[in-house]
Amino acid sequence: MRTLTAALCALTLLSTGTQAQTIKDFLAAVMQKWTAPFEPFQLIGNIYYVGTEGIAVYVIKTSQGLILMDTAMPQSTGTIKDSIAKLGFKVADIKIILNSHAHLDHTGGFAEIKKETGAQLVAGERDKPLLEGGYYPGDEKNEDLAFPPVKVDRVVKEGDKVTLGDTTLIAHATPGHSPGCTSWEMTVKDGGQNREVLFFCSGTVALNRLVGQPTYPGIVDDYRATYAKVKSMKIDVLLGPHPEVYGMQAKRAQMKDGAPNPFVKPDELATYATGLSEEFDKQLAKQTAALEKK
Repeated sequence: MRTLTAALCALTLLSTGTQAQTIKDFLAAVMQKWTAPFEPFQLIGNIYYVGTEGIAVYVIKTSQGLILMDTAMPQSTGTIKDSIAKLGFKVADIKIILNSHAHLDHTGGFAEIKKETGAQLVAGERDKPLLEGGYYPGDEKNEDLAFPPVKVDRVVKEGDKVTLGDTTLIAHATPGHSPGCTSWEMTVKDGGQNREVLFFCSGTVALNRLVGQPTYPGIVDDYRATYAKVKSMKIDVLLGPHPEVYGMQAKRAQMKDGAPNPFVKPDELATYATGLSEEFDKQLAKQTAALEKK
């Protein structure tokens, strides 16, 4: 339960905590963790962690260059580049940039890295206007949540594939957290075995309004469909947009040469999705009660 509680991600505090807390205050409170450097490492197979202490970013090494999965806050772009270099990779070798969802803390470096590398940006179809507008859905004029706009080169829907060299990722539409929230699945080699990895987009309520004037139409149905979908998926390795989603730091500390990879945990996704669904029901009830009191 400890891992599950941590996994509900920092932004959820805004929908469950003190109403007087502003977005600006919250971001100031978490900024130190979200921007603190974290030593990059090989996570499993050809997947490497290059994120910060509080925001996950991944590099996938292929036979024809690098795939970058998300970035972090805009001010962390230099840190991400340094982490890539520490692993012996070149930022210039990034050929494809994948997005999980179009929120400030996962898109901040897209524009800069895309301009520097000429990489192709791929994202969920319904998040394209958010990325190209640099805004949070339903809160388009809030500068605290804005990020540098970036052109999307390719949009994907359920089942679409993105291939670079010897590596292919499959897009899974998992909307709710954002309208175009996309989880990415791939297969890696681990000690001679194939492992199914899922970069889960996210499933927390976070800043989203579920009732009254929802963040976007159909958001409640989207969340519920996403929980049902991921519960049924057969995944060996759960990864996510924040390290807390999958207990990254504790597992990193357990890694030892010759020992089983601690990131391989086949039951973790279903357990996590169940907890998210239960927390969602609580948030929906809380928002509904608050609306009825008005």
